[in-house]
Amino acid sequence: METFLNIGKKRASKEKDGEPHTSGKVMKKRRHRRYDDTYLLDLGFTSVDVNQEERPQCVLCLKILSSKSMIPSKLKRHLETNHPDMANESRDYFIRRLKELKDQKGTFFKQASIPTNALLASYKVAYRVAKCKKPHTIAEELILPAAVDMVTIMVGESAGKLLSKVPLSNNTMSRRIQHMAEDLNDQLIEKMKVKEFALQLDEATDSNKDAHLICYTRFVDGENLVEDLLFCKSITAGTKAQDLFQIIDTFMSENNLDWTKCFGVCTDGGRSISGCYGGLQALIRSKAPDALWTHCIIHREVLASKQLSPPLNAVMESVLKVVNFIKTRPQKARFFKKMCEDMGSEHTSLLYYCSSRWLSRGNVLSRVFELRQELYSYLEEEVHECANNFLDTDFLCKLAYLCDLFDKLNSLNLSLQGSNTHILKLSEKVTAFRKKLLLWKRKLNEDGYNDCFPQLHQFVTSNDAYLTHDLKSVFEQHLTKLSDWFEKYFPENMEKFLWIQDPFSTNAPSEFTSTEEEKLIELSCDKSLKVKFSSMGLEEFWISIKDEYPMLSTKAQRILVPFATTYLCEAGFSAVAVIKSKYRSKINVEQEMRVAVSKLIPRFEKLCSAQQAHTYH
Repeated sequence: METFLNIGKKRASKEKDGEPHTSGKVMKKRRHRRYDDTYLLDLGFTSVDVNQEERPQCVLCLKILSSKSMIPSKLKRHLETNHPDMANESRDYFIRRLKELKDQKGTFFKQASIPTNALLASYKVAYRVAKCKKPHTIAEELILPAAVDMVTIMVGESAGKLLSKVPLSNNTMSRRIQHMAEDLNDQLIEKMKVKEFALQLDEATDSNKDAHLICYTRFVDGENLVEDLLFCKSITAGTKAQDLFQIIDTFMSENNLDWTKCFGVCTDGGRSISGCYGGLQALIRSKAPDALWTHCIIHREVLASKQLSPPLNAVMESVLKVVNFIKTRPQKARFFKKMCEDMGSEHTSLLYYCSSRWLSRGNVLSRVFELRQELYSYLEEEVHECANNFLDTDFLCKLAYLCDLFDKLNSLNLSLQGSNTHILKLSEKVTAFRKKLLLWKRKLNEDGYNDCFPQLHQFVTSNDAYLTHDLKSVFEQHLTKLSDWFEKYFPENMEKFLWIQDPFSTNAPSEFTSTEEEKLIELSCDKSLKVKFSSMGLEEFWISIKDEYPMLSTKAQRILVPFATTYLCEAGFSAVAVIKSKYRSKINVEQEMRVAVSKLIPRFEKLCSAQQAHTYH
């Protein structure tokens, strides 16, 4: 009894001092036997790690024993009991079996990694096919055989056989593109959910008479301005404002996007879209009250330049009559081409005119003016009523004037196109063109139009002609009317935004609060920011100072971030025309479009981890 009490006292004193309880016994340190190649390989055993513990493994049956069996007697007993025929084999035999075991493991690992690499390669090829807007069958019918041939010739037949395991069938390509499209959509929506954004909308009909509604979005993500495709939906019902709004609103609801964060919408001037009472504009503002609607600047430029005075319109109609007379009749088009070749002309065909094409009018007029002599010869043989027009000096002077003018309008149109633009930059180009109109009108009065209208000047000088007073009046009247139309379609006053374009030498506008004006003064006196402003783009600068001057940065972004044109939608319709041909009429346009035009990169590692890897059979 005393002994028991003494042990209890010792135990209590040890626990009080922090020593572990050992129940009166001394804890022995656990012993781990180590593999020794000098004698264990003679018994046919190697070692493997199991849960960070070294254990013996038989090289004959591959059985793994416990760590306690790592002694010669137990290993020898295993060899004599389970492999009596091999008990007397030499050490070299077991070394060879060990080498075969290691080679087998390497081959298994290599074969297991082939499907994983083939899966990633399949996604990469599908991404390139979608980016090039090519049919899915091109991967299996062209890309894979061509790649196998090149690798077989340049590397070896074994490498070609390995490459042929990449799955690139038509259905596989469709699934890969679908997965990438969903991933790109998830990335974009994830970025948009907490950001204010602007939209760009347009609808059109493809060659299969199917209508589509394309929407692009733009928002600030960190220090970058993101501009990407939001969706491309097929219009299954009508194209009224309510039908279009239903498509947009459904997409916003499905992706949990907040309408109130939309602060800009840019569309063309269609009545169902631009109506401020019952149009799409009004329906969007009912959900997003702060959304500012912008009429596409490119469409406005086309509308402003559309009108022609009666004398010039007669020239245009005559030109179109000649073009249609030749181009709509294949036999006449072939004869005209042969005549142009015989006469050594630079061009051998005319161009069709399409009123919906922004640059069509200028290109058609220029081609007709270049082929005026060939046209006269051909029309004279055909006894066409317009043949004598190409001998009339006044007619050709008007045609040359239209060529020069629409060449300038096309240059303006091209300068307005492109991505990552804002309304201040494009308004500057339109303002410059309006001032040029006044210059050209003055030069016509002073007979100094040789630099302004080069084709007109060359024609007049080469034919010993001169501009009559009536011709000058026609040209001046058209330039005046053109200036009035530009003033009508571009009434915006951009001077109130000079503080955005040059915050270091411009006073604050009248609508600024005292606090905002004070911040602008602080900004204008910061020399380091002035150096930064000169080395960065306008959008980049105002985004970069959002933490230092949040009020000014937010006001500037409200002007710079919204779209000013529907160029991206128009480019999207061009992509739809390539993707959805008559041979691919059932394809999912939205998925193909998203992968083809998106600037985001699919997360290939994530996509591969979610798929079961397999090779092509």
